[in-house]
Amino acid sequence: MSKIQAKETWGTRMGLILAMAGNAVGLGNFLRFPIQAIQNGGGAFIIPYLVSFVLLGIPLMLVEWSTGRFAGLRGHHSSPFVLQSLDKRPFWKYIGVIGLFSNIVIASYYCYIESWTLSYVYHSITRTFDGMTEIQVSGFFDDYLKISTSTTGIPYESILFYVLCLSINIWILSQTLRKGIERAAKFFMPLLVVFGLFLVIKIVSIKAGEQGAIYDGWVGLEFLWTPDLSSLSNPKVWLSAAGQIFFTLSLGMGCIQCYASYLKEKDDVVLNSMTAGFMNEFVEIVIGGSIIIPISIGYFGIDKVMDLCRIGGFGLGFRTMPYLFEQWGDVLASLAGMAFFGLLFGAGITSSLAMGAPIVGFLKDNFGWSRKKGALAFGSIILVYGIPTVLFFSKGVFDEYDYWGGTVALVLYATAEIILFSWIFGVDRGWKLIHQGAELRMPRIFKFILRYITPTMLILILLASAIKPKDDDWSLLSLKGWELDKNSIIGELLHKDIGPNNTWFAKEYFAEHDGLVHKITATEKGNKLEILSASTIKSYQLSGSHTLMVSEGDRIKAGEALYKGKIVNTVFYIDSARIGLLILFLMLCFFVWKAANKKPHHYIDIGQPNQQ
Repeated sequence: MSKIQAKETWGTRMGLILAMAGNAVGLGNFLRFPIQAIQNGGGAFIIPYLVSFVLLGIPLMLVEWSTGRFAGLRGHHSSPFVLQSLDKRPFWKYIGVIGLFSNIVIASYYCYIESWTLSYVYHSITRTFDGMTEIQVSGFFDDYLKISTSTTGIPYESILFYVLCLSINIWILSQTLRKGIERAAKFFMPLLVVFGLFLVIKIVSIKAGEQGAIYDGWVGLEFLWTPDLSSLSNPKVWLSAAGQIFFTLSLGMGCIQCYASYLKEKDDVVLNSMTAGFMNEFVEIVIGGSIIIPISIGYFGIDKVMDLCRIGGFGLGFRTMPYLFEQWGDVLASLAGMAFFGLLFGAGITSSLAMGAPIVGFLKDNFGWSRKKGALAFGSIILVYGIPTVLFFSKGVFDEYDYWGGTVALVLYATAEIILFSWIFGVDRGWKLIHQGAELRMPRIFKFILRYITPTMLILILLASAIKPKDDDWSLLSLKGWELDKNSIIGELLHKDIGPNNTWFAKEYFAEHDGLVHKITATEKGNKLEILSASTIKSYQLSGSHTLMVSEGDRIKAGEALYKGKIVNTVFYIDSARIGLLILFLMLCFFVWKAANKKPHHYIDIGQPNQQ
C-alpha cells in the first residue's frame, strides 16, 4: 500500500503573497535596478521595463502560478515533474532539471552575497566605519573578500558569515511551510518596507550644504528619472529591461511553481499573482530607485556617480554607502547602516529560501526525505558549490555561476515552459487553468500574448544572447558577419578576449594590455606588482617563488612577460567552474531519472487556508 501524506498548504493568503513577493524582491531590486536605469536612458528605461513586464513578466507569472498549482494537486513540488505533469513525454522532466540546476547554482553565490549584508549589519552596529575615508571604506570591502584578511580580528571572517547565513537558511527550510518560509516572509517583508521607507524619507530630505551634501536629495531622483528618449532606439536597452524583469520576478527558476504547488484547487491564481507581482514592482521602482543613486549624487555629484556606476550596484552599495551614512553622525549612521544592510539581508534571505524550497520539495516528494533532511542536503550541496565562489571570487568562478546558472538557464527554462504551456498543453486549456477559482479575470488579449508574443520574445532574447555583437553595439550587425561580444553565449564558450594567459598552467605570466609598471612593493607574501593601463591600476600579488621580469617605470606591451614561476591562470578556474556545473546538471538528471522510477506518493488535502 502506498504511503499517504498530508498535503501542505499556506496558512493564510497574506502569508502566500508575502512569500511570493519575498521570492521576487531580492538584492537586485536595490542594487541592480537603479544602475540599469541610469545606464539605459534614465526615466525612458521605464518604457521598455513596463512593456517587458506586460509581455514577459505577467504571462510567465500566470504560467508558473497555474502550472505549479496544477502539479501540486498531483503531488509534485519541483520543476522536473511540474513540466512532465503537463505532458507525459519523459524528456520534459530533464528539461525541468534546468530549474533545479539554476536554484542550486544561484543559491551557491547568492548566499555569499547575502552573508556580506549580514556582516555589514554587524559592522554598522559596532561602528566599524566610524572615521574612515571613502578610500578606506572601499578598501575594507576588498579586505573582506580576501579570505586571509580579517576586519574584526576573527580568522576567516567572510567564511564565518557565509556559514552563518547558510545555517539560517537551512534552519528555516527545515521547518514546515507555515512555520518556516511563511513565518519568515511575514517577518522580513514588512520590516524590509519599513527600513526602505525610513531610508527614502531621510535621503530625499538631504539639503545641499548640510552634513557635507553638495546637492539636495531630490536632485538624484530627478537625474535618475529624467528620460533620454533617444535610448529607446537601442536594442541593448530593451534587452536590459527584459533581463531586469527576469531577475526581479525570479522567473524561469521554478521557485514560483514550487510555492504555487502548495495552493488549493480553487485558490485565485490571477489575483494572488498580480498582487505579489505589483508589490515587487512597488518595492523596486519606488523604494529601490530612491536609495543608492539619490544619496550618492547628493554627496558625490552626478559625474562621479556616473563613474561609480561602472563598478555596478553591488560595488556602489558596499564600497560607498557606509561612508555616505557616516556623514549623518554616529547615531543615524548606525541606524541607516543597519536599515540598509538589514533591508538587503531580508530581501536576500526571502529569495534564497525560495531557491531551497524546490530542492527540499523534490527530495521530499520522490525519496520520502523529511524537511530537515532535505534542508541539510540543500545546505550541504550549496556549501560544496559555494565555497569556490568564496575562495576564488576574483578568479571568475562567481561570474561563471552567475552567467550560466543565473542568466542563460533562466531564459532556457522560461522558453521551454511557455512553449509547453501555450503550444503543447494548449493555450485554451491553460487559460482555463489560470482562471480556475479566479475572482479576477485577465483581459483576453493575454491569451494572444501567451500564445504568440511571449514565446517569440523569449526566442529572440535567447538568439540575441547567443550572437550579441561587441560592446552591445547592434549597428555592427551585417550579412557579412560581425565581431561577437565576449559576454555573448558563443563568445563565452570560445573564451573570447581571454587574452595571452589562455592556458591552465604556465611558466610565465603575460601583460594583458599595454601599460606602465606603476609600482612594485615588497610584502611578506612576495612582491606586489601594479600596472597602470588606460587610467586604471591593476594589482598582482606574486608569491615568494615568482620572479619579476620587469622593473618599476617600464613601459610594457600586451603579451610581454611580467613574471615567471609556477602559474595557475584564471582560465583554469573558469573551466573548472564550468566542469563543476556540468557535473551538477548530470547528477541532477540522474536523480530525476531515479525518482521517475519510484512509485509516486498520494496526497490528501488538509483544509482551505484562511483568506486574509
